[in-house]
Amino acid sequence: MAITKILYRNGGLAQAIQYITNPDKTDQCVLVDHFNCDPGFAYQQMMNTKRRFHKTDGRQCYHIIQSFKPDEITPELAHEIAKRFAAEHLRGYEAVIGTHVDKGHIHSHIVFNSVNADTGIKYHSTLQNYYQQIRGISDRLCAENGLSVILQGERTKTVSYMEWLRQSKGQPTFRSMLEADLRDAIADANDLGHFFLLMEHKGYEIHHGNRLGFRLRGQECFMYPERKNAAYSEENIERAIAGNLAEIEAGTRPAFLPRPKPQPYRPHPKCKGFLALYYHYCYLLGRIEKRQYPPRMTPHLRKEIMKAETYKARLKFLQENGISTADDLNACVQQAENEAAQLAKQRTILNVRKKKRKKLFDALATEESLAVSKALYEEGLSGMESEYAQYAEAKATLDACGFSRQALTEKKVDIYEQLAQINKQIRAERKKIKLCREIADSAAKMQQDIAVQEKSQQEKEASQTRDYK
Repeated sequence: MAITKILYRNGGLAQAIQYITNPDKTDQCVLVDHFNCDPGFAYQQMMNTKRRFHKTDGRQCYHIIQSFKPDEITPELAHEIAKRFAAEHLRGYEAVIGTHVDKGHIHSHIVFNSVNADTGIKYHSTLQNYYQQIRGISDRLCAENGLSVILQGERTKTVSYMEWLRQSKGQPTFRSMLEADLRDAIADANDLGHFFLLMEHKGYEIHHGNRLGFRLRGQECFMYPERKNAAYSEENIERAIAGNLAEIEAGTRPAFLPRPKPQPYRPHPKCKGFLALYYHYCYLLGRIEKRQYPPRMTPHLRKEIMKAETYKARLKFLQENGISTADDLNACVQQAENEAAQLAKQRTILNVRKKKRKKLFDALATEESLAVSKALYEEGLSGMESEYAQYAEAKATLDACGFSRQALTEKKVDIYEQLAQINKQIRAERKKIKLCREIADSAAKMQQDIAVQEKSQQEKEASQTRDYK
C-alpha cells in the first residue's frame, strides 16, 4: 500500500534535489535515478528548460512522495515502482527519483521540473488530477506487484477545522450535540408535531424549508443535519416515529423509555471558594461526578458545554496551585509577573550576545546555504555570479574572525537553545497570569448560572410536592 501526496515549491529546487539524493538516505545513491536529465546536471538542465521557454518565475518544481506500508515492500521494488510511475505520469518532464530507507517505512521521492521539456507547458496540480492520475497510477502499480491498496470510500462533505479538531480529541461539537438531541426526540415523540415540541423544549429554534434547520437560541447560523445524514430529513424523521409507534403496538418496544433519575447535587465538603465554584459548574456541564446524572440543562449551559474542557483545565490549575480565595489568586498573579520580569531580563542579555555575533552567525548560515550554488558556479553554470560573491564574502568573514566554524556553531546553538527555553518559560508564566484573570472574570457569571439552575431545580421539586399532595 502506498500513500501519496504532492507538494509544490516556489524556490529551493537545488536543495530539493540535494535532499532526495542524500547518500545516507538512499543507500549511497544506489536508489537514485534520473528521468529525462543527466546525473549531476539535473538542476542545470531544469533551469535551462525554464529559460528556453521563458518560464522562470512562479512554481519551480513539484515533489511527489510515495510512502509504503512497513515490512510490505523491499527498497528495490519501491524504487522500481517510483521509476514506472515517473515514466507513465511525467512524460516530457525532467525528474529526479530517490528512495529513502533511513526510516521505519520505505518511501520514494520524485522531484520534477514544473515546465515540460518537450512542450513548454507548465504542470498543473488539481484534486481531480491527483485522484485520477497520481493516486490512480500508484494504486494500480501497487496492485500489479501484489501490494495492498487503499479502498476507495464514498466522498464525504468536509467539516470545518475546529469541528475536525474537536472530533479528533473526542470533545463534543454543536453537530454531535444536535444529533444526540435529535435521536432522543425521535425516540420519545408520538408524532412529528410532538417531535418539534420536544426540540423546542431542548432550546432549539427550527427552520422549516427544503431542509430542517436547527440552532440553539443565540447562535447565528442554523445547522442542517440532513446534509450529513439523510435520516434527519423531515420525511425520514416522520417515518422513524411511525416505526416506533408500530413497534409499541406490536409489543416489541416499551411505551416509555426509562431514563436515569436525576440526583441532587452533593457539594464537596472540603472545597470552598473558587474550587467549590468550579466543581459545581463542571458538574452542571456533566464533566465530573460521572455516577450522578447531571440535571436538565438550559440552552445557555448547552452552549457552555463547548467550553467544558476549558473549565476542567481551570479546575485542575486551581487544585495544583492550592487556590481557593481571591487573595490566593492575586498572589499567584504577582508571583507569575515577577518570574516573567526576571526571565525577560535574562532574555535581554542573551539577545545582546546574539546581536554582537549576528554578522558571524549570518555568514555561517550564508556559507552553508550557498555551498551548492558555489559548486554549480565552479562547474561553469551561468547566472550564479551573485550567489558566488555572497558565498565568498561570507567565507572571508569567517576566516578573519579568529573562531573555528565548529566553535561558532556551538555558540550559536547554545544561545538559540537558551532563548528558546526562556521564551517557553515566559509563555508559561504569561499563560498562568491569563488563566488567573479569566478565572476571576468568569466567577460572577458562573455563580449566576448555578443560582438559576438551583432555582429551577427547587421549583421543580416544589411542583412535584404539590402534585403529590
